[in-house]
Amino acid sequence: MDPASYEAWYATPRGRWVAETEFALLLRLLDLPPGASLLDVGCGTGQFTRRFAQAGYRVTGLDPDPERIVYARQHGAGTENHLTGDGTHLAFADKQFDAAVAVASLCFVEDQIGFVREMLRVARRRIVLGLLNRHSLLHLQKGRDGGQGGYRSAHWHSLGEARALLHEVGLSDSAHGSAVFLPNGGGLAQAIERVLPARWPFGAFLAVAASPA
Repeated sequence: MDPASYEAWYATPRGRWVAETEFALLLRLLDLPPGASLLDVGCGTGQFTRRFAQAGYRVTGLDPDPERIVYARQHGAGTENHLTGDGTHLAFADKQFDAAVAVASLCFVEDQIGFVREMLRVARRRIVLGLLNRHSLLHLQKGRDGGQGGYRSAHWHSLGEARALLHEVGLSDSAHGSAVFLPNGGGLAQAIERVLPARWPFGAFLAVAASPA
């Protein structure tokens, strides 16, 4: 999917609701005040990079796709930085950022351990992973048999698998949650979202966070 088409989906009522709901969970798990420095690894078109910048964070977005980085630069909030780069070989100093986040980008990475190790290396205070949840209605609809559309070839994580990934790099999760329990984004979906606890691990969007020792 080209960058403009990808962003056009986020401009729909459903897309806006999904992004806002996912971002609220990410922000809660990030648990750092505005002004903190943040690396968005695998930022794509900058959809969440912009949101973090608008919330007051000093954000750098990184993605291996030059076309998406061009789009992110052209449509940025004006305060963030966008760079082309590989998440498994980050060209940053150790502990350069307060936090590193990856919003669904890890789901398309072969070397997941290397990717998260690099996030840990450059982050002083917090790591947040936003993932596609294997135990969700969305997976039943879009994720089986290799996935459909933008989900093709994506890896869908369970909470246990996400915790094991953090453990592999020497971290234990200090917080987790999920969101978007009904992915259609209609009135019922929004009502259910307000009622179900975020720690219930069956939303389409799964997030885990940890703090380096």
